[in-house]
Parts: sequence; C-alpha cells; structure tokens
Amino acid sequence: SPSSLFLSLYSPFTLAFPFFLSLHFSVSTHFLSLSLPPPFLSLLSLRNYQFVLAMDFAIEEINKNPLLLQNMSLGFDIYNVLHTEWRTLEPPFFWLFLSDKVVPNYNCRRESKSVAALTGPSRITSAHTGTLLQLYKIPQLTFGPFDPILSDHDKFTSLYQMAPKETSLVLGMVSLMLHFRWTWVGLFISEDHRGFQILSDLREEMDKHRICVAFVEMIPVSTVSFFPKTWSKHHQVIKSSANVIILYGDSDFLEVLMNTLREILMTGKVWILNSQWDVIRSHIHLILDSFHGQLIFSHHHGDISGFRNFIQSANPSKYPDDFYLVSLFLVFLNCSFSESQCGTYKKCPHNASLTWLPGNRFETAMSEESYNIYNAVYAVAHTLHEMLLHQIQMQTVGNGKWMVFSPSQLHPFMKSIQFNNPAGDQVTLDEQRKLEAEYDILNFWNFPEGLRHKVKVGKFSPYGLHGQQLSLHEDLIEWNSRTLENPHSVCSESCGPGFRNSPQQGKAPCCFDCIPCPDNEISNGTDMDQCVKCADHQYANRDKNHCLQKSVTFLGYEDPLGLALACMAVIFSVLTAAVLVVFMKHRDTPIVKANNRALTYILLISLTFCFLCPLLFIGRPSMATCILQQTTFGIVFTVVTSTVMAKTLTVILAFNTPNYLIPICTLIQLTACGIWLGTSPPFIDTDTNSEHGHIIIVCNKGSVVAFYCILGYLIFLAFGSFTVAFLARNLPDTFNEATFLTFIMLLFCSVWITFLPVYHSTKGRVMVAVEVFSILASSAGILGFIFGPKCYIILLRPERNTLYGFRNKTHSMYNEVLKLNSCVY
Repeated sequence: SPSSLFLSLYSPFTLAFPFFLSLHFSVSTHFLSLSLPPPFLSLLSLRNYQFVLAMDFAIEEINKNPLLLQNMSLGFDIYNVLHTEWRTLEPPFFWLFLSDKVVPNYNCRRESKSVAALTGPSRITSAHTGTLLQLYKIPQLTFGPFDPILSDHDKFTSLYQMAPKETSLVLGMVSLMLHFRWTWVGLFISEDHRGFQILSDLREEMDKHRICVAFVEMIPVSTVSFFPKTWSKHHQVIKSSANVIILYGDSDFLEVLMNTLREILMTGKVWILNSQWDVIRSHIHLILDSFHGQLIFSHHHGDISGFRNFIQSANPSKYPDDFYLVSLFLVFLNCSFSESQCGTYKKCPHNASLTWLPGNRFETAMSEESYNIYNAVYAVAHTLHEMLLHQIQMQTVGNGKWMVFSPSQLHPFMKSIQFNNPAGDQVTLDEQRKLEAEYDILNFWNFPEGLRHKVKVGKFSPYGLHGQQLSLHEDLIEWNSRTLENPHSVCSESCGPGFRNSPQQGKAPCCFDCIPCPDNEISNGTDMDQCVKCADHQYANRDKNHCLQKSVTFLGYEDPLGLALACMAVIFSVLTAAVLVVFMKHRDTPIVKANNRALTYILLISLTFCFLCPLLFIGRPSMATCILQQTTFGIVFTVVTSTVMAKTLTVILAFNTPNYLIPICTLIQLTACGIWLGTSPPFIDTDTNSEHGHIIIVCNKGSVVAFYCILGYLIFLAFGSFTVAFLARNLPDTFNEATFLTFIMLLFCSVWITFLPVYHSTKGRVMVAVEVFSILASSAGILGFIFGPKCYIILLRPERNTLYGFRNKTHSMYNEVLKLNSCVY
C-alpha cells in the first residue's frame, strides 16, 4: 500500500488536507549518492520533503492567527505517490474509499473533514488525481509548474493552479542571450505539450532578435525516465559549436537527464534551465563538472521570514510522529532522539536541527514549489474564512455545534478569492487575474566534497522598462570554463564596422561571412546586413565606418596643375603680343607685307585672346565664366581658323583675299552660340564622384550637342583650310605659306580630334585641364609654325628680309626653321 503520514495537528474543530506527492523513490545504483543503512529500501527525496515542512509551517501560522478561522484549526494527511503512472491513483483511492478497492458512486469518507486536496509537483499526478476528485467536486490545488492542459476547466472543473504562468520565461531567456550576445544556442526540450509550446515561443522570440538555434533535441519523457543509457547518441550533438544550451522540462525530467549527461565532462558550456533540479541526488562530486556554471530561472517570490526559524526548530523531539524527519537525523546526522535507538545511534544534541545539514543536502530557503504550497494553504484558509462569514450572515449557528458543509461549496469562493500573503505578494486562483511571473536567476558555486552554494545572480521582471527588465551581477557568476571571461557562443564572429554580413548558403542566418563595404559605402555597426551609401556631399573614410564631409574644390590657381596652365596661358599671350609688336615695328619689310599684313595682325590679336581664354576655365566657376568659357572659345577660335583660311586663299588668289570670309564665318558661329545660350546655356554644377573626398565645382555645358556643334564647326573650318593649303603647297616658294599652313591645320585637327576621346575618359578637374591644354596646344602650334620662321628672319637674319634674300635663300631658311620647330614641339 502507498506509504502515508499524518501529523497530529487536530483540535476539536479541525479540517484536514490530503497531501499527495512523491516523498521517496526506489534506490538505483545509477543515482545512488548517499550512504544508507541496509534496512532502507527507499531513498527519501529531501527536496520534496521541504514541501511537507512548508505545509506544516503554513498550517501552524494559520492556526496561530486569531484573525483567521477563529475556533477552527487545520491539519493535513500525507500520501506518497509512486513515480509509475499506473500506481498514481492508489493514494487518492485509498483516501476516498479507505481501501484500494473501488466502489463506483460510493464514498466511504462522507463524514470526513477534508476540505481540499493538494497535488504535485508532477503534472501526471495532478492530472490523474484531478479526473477522480472532480467526480466528487473536491477542490484540488496543484503546486507544480503551471500547465496549460490543467487550465482546461471543461476537463478539470475542480482544479486550481497555484504557480504563475510562464509567459515571461521565454522573454527572460532571450534577454539573457542578448545581454551576453549569445546568438548560437542549442535546445534540449521535453517532448510533451509544454515542450512543444515553449519551443514555438522560443523560436519566435529568438528570430525577432536574430538568435539562431544550433540544434533541437526533443526528448520523450518516457525515454528519459526508463532508458537513460540511450542518451549516448546525443553526445556529439552536445559537443557542437554551440556553447549555450537550454534545458527545458519539469524537475524530474531535468534530474534524470542531467545525471545522465553529466557523465560526459564538457567545459565551456553554459546550461540554462527553467527549473531547479535535485542536485542532492547527484553522485559525482567535482568542483568543475559538466554543469558547473548553470543558470536557473526560478520564480521570484517574497521572503517568508519565519520559514528558516521553523526549519531550524524542527526535529524529532518536536515532531516524534514524523517518520521522515526521524529518518533524516538517522541518515545524515547519525543520531537519534529516541531512547530505544541509543544503542545503535548516538544521542542527538538537544539543539540538533536540519540546518546542520550541508546546503547541498537540504535547502533551508523556501523553494518555489514550497512557496506555492504555502499560498495554497492560505488560499484555502481565506476561502473557508469567507465562506464561514457568508454562512453566518445567512443562518444562525446554535449550541456551538459544528457547522457541516460540503467541499464543493468552496468553489464559488475560491474562484473569486484574492488576498495578500504575509510576504506581501498578491495571491489569486483566477488565472485571468494572475500576474506575470518574475524570475530570479540562480547560479551554483561548487566546492569540494560535492558541496554547492546557490547564489542569486540576477532577476528578470517583465514589468521593467524596455532594456531594464534584466538585471545581472556578472561578477557573482561562476562559469564552466578555465577563464574569467564571459562565455562566447556564436556561429560566426561578428562583422565589425566597415563590413556587412553575407549569409552562408544552406546555413542558419547567424552563420555568415564578412564582406568589406563597397566604395563610398559604410557600416557603422556590428553584423550589418547592408552597407549604407554616403550622401553625395560625403565620402566614406578609409575604414568605411563613417561618412566624412567632402571638401569643395575646383581647378584653381592654388592647384599646381591650374597654376601651371595659367602661367602657360599668360606666357603664350605675352609672347603673341610681343610677336605682334615685332611685326608692327617691321611692318614695311617684305616678310611682313607678304600674305596680307592685315590678316597677320588679325590672326595675332585673335591668338592673344585664344591664349587668354583658358583663364576663364581656371578659378572658382561662376555663372558668367561658365557662359563666357565656351562662347569665347568658339568665337575666338572661329576668327583664328577663318583667318588662316583667308591666308591660304591669299596664296591661291595672289593676294586678293575676300573681305567677307572672316565676318561670315564668325557670324555663323555667333548664331550657333546664340541658339545655344537661348535653349540650354551652361551652368554651375558639382561633380561628387570624380575625386574621392572632394566635391568639384565645374561648368556644365548645358547642351552637349551644342558644344559638339561648335567644336565640329571649328574642325570643319580647319579641315577646309588644310585642304586649300594642301592644294597650294606646290606654288612658287617666295611668298608661299601653304606648306606651313597645311601642317598647322593638320596639327589643329589632330589636337581636337584627339581631344574628344580623352575628354570623355576624364572627369572633374582633369577634364577641365584637358580642354585648357587643347586650347593652348592648338594655339601654340599656329603661333609657332606660322610666325616662328618669320620672327627668326626678322630678328636673327635681317639680311634675308629683302626681296633678294627671299629669292635665293627661302628654301634653306625654311628647312632650318622646320628643324628648330620640330625640336621645340
């Protein structure tokens, strides 16, 4: 028959609690950790025995309270429930029928003073017992973990759960992972309805915060209970790269599972548990074992101040009928209070107490299940108190007779009861009004000889502000590693600033490669999915983690390139002006008069403006300079090329130049420029891409088509001059410039045809410099090849600047000048 224990707490008016729980289990060599005398055939569960003490403590408090249940006291019966499912109902049958034989629809204990039953902590115990007790509408209070199945009031009409809901457990675990930046986590979960629900909630919350599941092992509860040795196949999974593993299940599940897995010595692993397993029954005593450094989420509850004193005063002399308490002193303290056992055991000191037991053997602090029992007893007491007050108001009690009532009468009052317990915590049996659970985070410190000390290292409260729900004292945590650093659990190391994540194909999102950001893009955080492009007025620094402000620049005089081009323009313009002065000074000489003196003056003046034109391209652009750049360039060069064409025609027409040629050609270019300015004129623009870290201010040509039309017209005039000069190259040499004009126009066309691809292949300041250089090169070619030989004769060989000299030595002189010009250019 199931073992039972009744403590004599009755008085003339006493109500009793039947208390169904597992107090002892069969001895197994696999889990044996205590040295027991041979007569003992079972091993007492010290963790569960605290439940009995919590019940006893609560009842004593209530019985001593003059404001609660006056002229009435409470007591309780204890029924041990065996672990096997098929024997779970034996204690309830025995309690209801005073026998293990079931008589349908008949209760042998109709005159019993029992008002409610407490069951737990196993869900199986509560569920099986509940199906029986609800037939008689007896209130049943469970003190185990909250279970959604037991919340089915259609199936369990008389059952009330004392534990708070675990809705915030997942949030607490994920907050812990985020705090330590653990993104690669393994899961060991019991294969039952609670396990599947917690797995779904964990996956959803972890996905929100980009935490990946390394592996999921759903463990059948039956397999854990009866075939622990089959766990060897999961060893390789546990030894994966995930250093953080969550274990979820009830205390019995975790106890068997962890005692099996701890046979493998694993360091560097962090185990996160939802329940405190019974470390007392561990058979391995190592300072650094596989589960050293585990973190346990335990329901937070108020401190019941008198519970430690109650345990300290509890001994066999105070409760001689408590068989289990006597056994504790015999087994752990090797002493007895009984005179009959003095021959076998020594006499216990008068002040001997359970607090003498090591903390790893017997926990004196109230556990969360014991706290639920404490609240359950108070809930029943408050319910009885309310019901009795209600009955007093409804009827008169006479002659001091005992008020007879049925346990089923408590249900209406239980469903609405709400009160604050002595610790100040709110207690209610209505699940809709239950507050979300807060959690204490516990850590075990290991000491030699299997001694362990439980330390509270943190707390999680769903009522805290966002980001402040989790509080931790990291310095109090002992990790399962050889270093003092916090454990690390990631699939891939974080990508720092300047890099982005590139997912590895076929793997979890937390497994990725780090790819540098492209040019002008940055990432200023860790594990960025995408790099961010800098704004047009900014550029990425060398580390590509910050956008810097671009500096404004242009082809200015302080720029070496701009200064060099400006100096060249000024030098060539001064040189051209000097040539003009020389020609005007020697205007009556034959060489100046040849090929039309007026055309020579027009060409030199226009060349001077050509050399000054690049100055419009150098310096900070403005609207005026942007308009003048291209129009001045087009008009001045039109005058130059048309003048060269006129000089070529002079050779063919024997000094009779058409006076209308230069104005007509210039007028055509002026008309084109006017159309350009009227439709799409040049404007100030910025180039943010050509040079890294700079914004270049440039003149946008407005209409590119108009610009190429202007340039094409100049090339057309130059090509026409080249054609005419080429045809006149064989005329008499005395006054003939056709050979030089042919070469000059060929050079001019070559410069501007080469300009087009080079201009398109460059950007920013270099593009402006290319156009300036083309202007200077073509202008210098005209100046050198036309006026170089003549200045040579005027200044260095004046004897040849006669009609006779021209007739005899023109050919040799031109050859020398050609050699000189070829060396210069």
